[in-house]
Amino acid sequence: QVQLVESGGGSVQAGGSLRLSCAASRRTNVMAWFRQAPGKGREGIAGISTSDSGTTYADSAKGRFTISRDNTQNTLYLQMSSLEPEDTAIYYCAARWGLYLTLQPDDYDYWGQGTQVTVSS
Repeated sequence: QVQLVESGGGSVQAGGSLRLSCAASRRTNVMAWFRQAPGKGREGIAGISTSDSGTTYADSAKGRFTISRDNTQNTLYLQMSSLEPEDTAIYYCAARWGLYLTLQPDDYDYWGQGTQVTVSS
């Protein structure tokens, strides 16, 4: 089992920045950030391979969000900038044992409880 605990969510005005963190109880091969807005499905935002640091981003995140990890601390980060009201959602950290870097929710084995991000205009 892997426990994931997110932190760093909050309220920010449009154009602002936030940094999310996810503490993992152990290291897995791939970790990712997802989000879910009210009335919408869970959307993959960014993923990272913990072995070679390869990354992948959803189009909505490219150029504004940066995923990173600290393997010594088993911690995943998501630096978000130029935030827009459309970024308002619950953000989830996820982890998988598989090696493939994917942003499909069904591919992930473990999930955190989520952290709320609210962006006001």
